[in-house]
Amino acid sequence: MARTRTGEGRAGAEGGAAGAAEEVDVVVLGMGPGGEEVAGRLASAGLDVVGVEAELLGGECPYWACVPTKMMVRGADLLAEARRVRGMAGLAQVEPDWSPVASRIRDEATTGWDDAAAVERFTGKGGRFVRGRGRFTGPGEVEVESGEDGSASRVSRFRARRGVVVATGSAPWAPPVDGLDRVPYWTNRQAVSATEAPPSLLVLGGGAVGLEMAQAFARFGTLVTVVETSRRLLSAEEPESGELVERVLKADGVTVWTHTTVKSARYSDAEGFVLDLEGDGELRARRLLVATGRRPRLAGLGLEHLGIDPASGSLRVDGRMRAAPDVWAVGDVTGEGAFTHMAMYQADIAVRSILGEKGPEADYRAVPRVTFTDPEIAAVGLTEDLARERGLRLRTGTAQVPATSRGWIHGTGNEGFLKLVEDADRGVLVGATAAGPAGGEILYGLAVAVRASLPVATLREMIYAYPTFHRGVLDALNALQAAGHTDEPRTKRSRWT
Repeated sequence: MARTRTGEGRAGAEGGAAGAAEEVDVVVLGMGPGGEEVAGRLASAGLDVVGVEAELLGGECPYWACVPTKMMVRGADLLAEARRVRGMAGLAQVEPDWSPVASRIRDEATTGWDDAAAVERFTGKGGRFVRGRGRFTGPGEVEVESGEDGSASRVSRFRARRGVVVATGSAPWAPPVDGLDRVPYWTNRQAVSATEAPPSLLVLGGGAVGLEMAQAFARFGTLVTVVETSRRLLSAEEPESGELVERVLKADGVTVWTHTTVKSARYSDAEGFVLDLEGDGELRARRLLVATGRRPRLAGLGLEHLGIDPASGSLRVDGRMRAAPDVWAVGDVTGEGAFTHMAMYQADIAVRSILGEKGPEADYRAVPRVTFTDPEIAAVGLTEDLARERGLRLRTGTAQVPATSRGWIHGTGNEGFLKLVEDADRGVLVGATAAGPAGGEILYGLAVAVRASLPVATLREMIYAYPTFHRGVLDALNALQAAGHTDEPRTKRSRWT
């Protein structure tokens, strides 16, 4: 995969190499979605801002994650819809071809993994860009080492008058499976840049990334096997979500192994990839995708110079995104959720904090999350189990999408459900799941309800357009009312704010 890294900008040429540190207002370490948002807005506000990024400006999301993976999903969903024509609208013959997907990712999403446009966008706001790896050398002091591909290394030093923002994101994490570190497995990056769908694929990990890619490749003809150590897929979501996704994946020809431990991994050109399972033989495929989560990038940042333990796992921040005096952090490094929308939300708070503007502090009660399988699995707030663990007395209500008017009209491909979790004492929703066609779009209204603590009685009195998928929320509300009883908490009630 070719990657083009364009121009370092003025800062790369000026930043006090081997001499005294150059004084600037703000240094941003890491220019993913959150870092770019902070740096760009502060530069637009007239501050002297230096943005530092070792890879591509824009980060994981536009080049290897959110955007290109949804192009994979879009292509796979089109194939699935074409196969649903029989019995609904005539006949259709489908021949999968991965090359248009690969072309869209290369030419439209990533421009050949070239960040020239992103660099120009940032410098056009008045920011200065340095290609390199930055680290703290003391409070407010940053050193950036640049140079790669055989070029001479150079060091730029900056002293930030207002502060430093850490937005270095996260990196894929691989489990401690014997031999795994010695085989050429894929992460999301290699999967996204694939020029053809592999004949067979093992997916280690049953979370959002693994399942989206498993379904996408399966619909393009790849023989896919998913291996998950937990008892169900999407283990952080409602049990019904994992059960639904497992059913639809199996219908797409995917083999699913849950509650399965991988003992060792090996690879050879003749055998391909082989995973040895504890007590259940072995699994083989030509490719292996490891999608077992991500961990914040904290190593090598010099956090010890700020009195912060680099091995702490994440950067703890307050409600204004401050991790230490004159140090802010946003995005994956904070441990609040590896989502682009989280990074952008935190970036807005950090910008206000740095500029001294008033505004609300961070509130994570209604963090939306969407797994872009077909059907989509969208959720916000607490699951039923988490709500019980927090000591809440609950009511729950569920509606099955096929039983709703729009679900019945939709016909084939209408799998899904809507589930509401109510704090019975306060009469408000604390969590919800919208699984089904357009689940991520339906989630918007539910996220508003959770975030604003809208009374369930008010939600029930609203007018829901007919026949829409979101009208199924009313069916779930009616089920909530019909339940009548409440479930006692597993633990002593604690305030949830």
